[in-house]
Amino acid sequence: MSDQTVAVFGGTGFLGRRVVRHLLDKGFSVRVVSRHPQSSGASARQGSTPIFADIHDERSVASAIAGAQGVVNAVSLYVEHGVETFHAVHVEGAGRLARLAKDCGVRWLVQVSGIGSDAGSSSLYIRKRGEGELAVRAQLPGAIIVRPSVMFGPDDVFLNTIVRLLRWFPVYPMFGRGETRLQPAYVEDVGEAIARRLQASEAPDITYELGGPHIYTYEQLLRTIAGRINRSPMLVPVPFAAWHALARMTELLPKPALTRNQVELMELDTIAAAGMAGFGALGIAPLSIDHVLDQIAPRAAAAVH
Repeated sequence: MSDQTVAVFGGTGFLGRRVVRHLLDKGFSVRVVSRHPQSSGASARQGSTPIFADIHDERSVASAIAGAQGVVNAVSLYVEHGVETFHAVHVEGAGRLARLAKDCGVRWLVQVSGIGSDAGSSSLYIRKRGEGELAVRAQLPGAIIVRPSVMFGPDDVFLNTIVRLLRWFPVYPMFGRGETRLQPAYVEDVGEAIARRLQASEAPDITYELGGPHIYTYEQLLRTIAGRINRSPMLVPVPFAAWHALARMTELLPKPALTRNQVELMELDTIAAAGMAGFGALGIAPLSIDHVLDQIAPRAAAAVH
């Protein structure tokens, strides 16, 4: 058990909610920090406190951090809109949070990034994720970097979308030739990994790459999912150039279903690098997508009918 306080920024999000729950289960006091704290459900759990803060606003961030021993930055942005840009959130916001954490004497900072983050990438999203890591480490060289692979869960967009499309359409367009490799990670495992790392206060401050138990090509992943829901779709290769053209058009919509950054991500392998610390270093045996497909499939079937 721990009586220490951790402020989880982005604590109402897909990953943040899991981080909060696993920290609470380990006895931490948790500040659920977001721009919409009323959606946190924090009042239902003893030991958690919903707090408003905007990662762009220095005063609210400093207030949310004050007195905390640990900070987790699980704030993420996948589609740019207005002043909410990848640079503003993943670089400036992350750097600001790290600087204020240092000023407040925070003992641990966990920066959630992603496998493949690279400050030298030609992809804007991937480059800004990499620059964000550098901005954090420039302020706090001992910051803990956590890079999950694509995450899945019962309420995700990733698996749920694939399952629905496979049920609806007998022909399924693939990104490229379906050769991109992925190592999907269960979001609960990622949340548990972050909580365990904060619990292991004397562990070295290193970078963790968190990938699931199986590596798939995109085509293999689609066939695996289709098999679990008793579908046999025709998988049709579609050149990435065509996907980029489609994304340029959908980005004109208020809520685009596809963006060029998402297409760029599908052009790159997202698997944990050999020799990097992962789930095993934290004593976690990660679960496979089968664990969640059994929950998603009946719901998707009901939606179709």
